[in-house]
Amino acid sequence: MRRTLLMSLLALMAPLSAARAEVIVSGIVDVLVDGGNNYNWQKVELPGTKCGNGSQYKFFMRKTSSPNLLFLFEGGGACWDYDTCSGRAGVLGAANPNGIADDYMTQFTAKYVSPIVNGADPGLPGRSKKDLVTKDWNIVYMPYCTGDVHIGNNTATYVDPTGANPPLTWSHSGYTNTLAAANYAKTQFPAVQKMLVTGYSAGGTATSSSYYFVRKIMNPAKGYFINDSGPIFLAPNVDALSRPLHDKIRQSWALNSVFSLLPSTFNQNDFGSINRMVALEFPNDQLAYTGYTMDYNYSRFSYERFRTPNDEAAIHAYWKVDQDKLVTELNNYNNFSYFIPHQRAINASHCSTIITFIGSHACQRMEKKHYWYEYIPEPWQSYKCYSEFVPMETFLSRFINDNQRVRIYEPANGYNAEDPGMGIVAPLINGAIGG
Repeated sequence: MRRTLLMSLLALMAPLSAARAEVIVSGIVDVLVDGGNNYNWQKVELPGTKCGNGSQYKFFMRKTSSPNLLFLFEGGGACWDYDTCSGRAGVLGAANPNGIADDYMTQFTAKYVSPIVNGADPGLPGRSKKDLVTKDWNIVYMPYCTGDVHIGNNTATYVDPTGANPPLTWSHSGYTNTLAAANYAKTQFPAVQKMLVTGYSAGGTATSSSYYFVRKIMNPAKGYFINDSGPIFLAPNVDALSRPLHDKIRQSWALNSVFSLLPSTFNQNDFGSINRMVALEFPNDQLAYTGYTMDYNYSRFSYERFRTPNDEAAIHAYWKVDQDKLVTELNNYNNFSYFIPHQRAINASHCSTIITFIGSHACQRMEKKHYWYEYIPEPWQSYKCYSEFVPMETFLSRFINDNQRVRIYEPANGYNAEDPGMGIVAPLINGAIGG
């Protein structure tokens, strides 16, 4: 039924106008991604919490009979000037600049973006839906509307460089919102067995930067975190590639006022030392980073406005240098995993746990095929995995259920680029998410 419907929708695309085609694309993705949730979400509004525009901050909870809790930070850009905070910069600005609607959890992002929230990797035509380890967990879902990766602590005034609009007063109140939500969650879930703190993009950064605070408040029996594509790279000096970004957000978001509260295992002069801090402070917790080597979204935030040259090739090169240093650093800590596939066309290779896990696999020895006969079953595919082919759902199960350390850093390859299924699915999903 779903396959038939998908083929029908695809057939309709060609003769349609752009406006009608956009509607059909959303319909196709609704068919493709059947992992959307219809949970009975509880909206929570706490005094003193707010979005960047000053409106009431809202987060959402799902209560189940599970002893386990998922604490998810939503992603969606960042901001530190008028264009990025007002919404004028588009994808390279802050998400939800106009605040959070009461029906937010029925909208596309909250409903479909996270298989981890939905407890299942959505089925695709010809590909079965797969339950994940987080199925039926309690959830605290943190929408993103402050432009500060959920950790800022400043009210800033940004001037319109065009002079067309009055100055913008913006509340970077992510830290206040995060602590308020965690303290409230503790009253609702007082005895958590397993707690997974995770997030994608800016929410991945929030996972690393907020884990110490959320973990201390919730005090679960066992803690886990997965930072998806929001790496806090090492930047110990002014020559470090990520240092200009870190200096900018330190000032705009008043991060010294927050990070001064962290233990001495964190070095305020090197934001990347936060990885060391969480590993040392919580040696019995399982920590992980995941993301693509060919990321061209978060990598643009990191370097595009701070480095020259800043073309795509240069940005990928900067990212690879920083990512290699991150992996070397994580290798120092027994409780840190990493799961780094090379590329997928969905969302410019940004975020490995969103929408669908198709293309989110990783292989330590992905290589060009060695022998001619290896082309027979898949003549279009010139790459083959010569070690274990590990899907994202397998990584999650091993990491959370089995408490295994998993370390896979996939080499450069064209496996996903040569996958004909990815060539069909990726444009449809990108059309719906604006990627």
